[in-house]
Amino acid sequence: MLNKILQIFRIREIRNRLFVIAGVLVVFRFLAAIPVPGVDPAKLQELFSGNQLLGFLNIFSGGALSNLSIAMLGLGPYITSTIIMQLLTMIFPNLKAMYYEEGAQGRAKFNRFSRFLTVPLAALQGFGFLKLLQSQQVIQVSGLLDTFINVLTITAGSLILVWLGEIITEQKLGNGVSILIFGGIVSGLPGILRNAFVQYSPDKIPTYAAFIILTFLVIAGIVMVNEGERKIPVSYAKRIRGNRVYGGSSSYLPLRVNQAGVIPIIFAISILLFPQFLGQIISAFNQPIGEAVSNWVIGVFNNQLIYGIIYFILVFAFTYFYIAVTFDPAEISKNLQRSGGFVPGIRPGEPTSHFLKSVISRITLFGASFLGLIAVLPTVVQFLTKTPALTIGGTAVLIVVSVALETIKQIDSQLTAREYDTIQ
Repeated sequence: MLNKILQIFRIREIRNRLFVIAGVLVVFRFLAAIPVPGVDPAKLQELFSGNQLLGFLNIFSGGALSNLSIAMLGLGPYITSTIIMQLLTMIFPNLKAMYYEEGAQGRAKFNRFSRFLTVPLAALQGFGFLKLLQSQQVIQVSGLLDTFINVLTITAGSLILVWLGEIITEQKLGNGVSILIFGGIVSGLPGILRNAFVQYSPDKIPTYAAFIILTFLVIAGIVMVNEGERKIPVSYAKRIRGNRVYGGSSSYLPLRVNQAGVIPIIFAISILLFPQFLGQIISAFNQPIGEAVSNWVIGVFNNQLIYGIIYFILVFAFTYFYIAVTFDPAEISKNLQRSGGFVPGIRPGEPTSHFLKSVISRITLFGASFLGLIAVLPTVVQFLTKTPALTIGGTAVLIVVSVALETIKQIDSQLTAREYDTIQ
């Protein structure tokens, strides 16, 4: 391991790429520390301590939301726009062809449309958050002009983060959006350790020991599930062209257990936040009804049992929904048949499609249950330990582990490519 780290810093190109990523992360943390004007820190802390949904969104913003910084929305609008664009591929065949059939050029055009959609989404989410914070007297806005300037600033902050994420992606050492979220989560680790140390007492040693053991078990479980896959064997028929024989080889089709990643969790959070945003929109026309809706939603979701059950069900359901959108057994079966491939024991065409559909359905059952448990893990840990400082953010750990594994794989591939170049 030490030799590999030294090898990374010996290669100038990889070393420079790592320095660029580190510099971008520093800029990201700088933006996350610049607050919008008119914030009441005491009421802001009180609001976040009593709202689990805002605490989750604060993870994705890298702590920028809890500071009410100019980057308070983080990459949430861009992630939402990407999800919406993928859903639209089910409705519009041209979008589906652009994403799946036109190669790198089509993906680039698809991503450009996602960035365009990010602008109105960031403006709407920024306005909704500002109205929510105004209703809780967290932020003081004197007039319409101040609101417009704040919304414009927040929207610009989200777009700057999208640009920073693209700079990281260009370094080919991982996905820029994931690395920015990773940096935001890791930046909050010192504060978590500090809170745990402040609340430390000798009689809580067994609780702390159990928490540490549980943390390692959760990390090990996430690694196993995240790397787990079902390998479907695929054989290719022999083809004779002239005097040469092609094909006749065997391969496999990997189906990942956690194929959806954290997308279903983001789906679920968007649905859970919608009633609060709806209450703020209603308040603009009828303030008493809007406040009643908002207070009812906050009261329901502050009940940990109800919140946990609803959250688990939504994550479970959206996992199946996302797999249905992104995984097309019929298309995969057609591609295998065109290339002369087949699953041993299964006839090509529609039987192969049914087989793949049944396999992915069984795998998704385990993956959906896993994601649901990861989502409600903080609530379960707080209930068992009775210590707010000891909270295993399952989603945060899932993101950190996934990004770390992916970055390590990217660096390994870069090192391997350079070893081949040296041999040649």
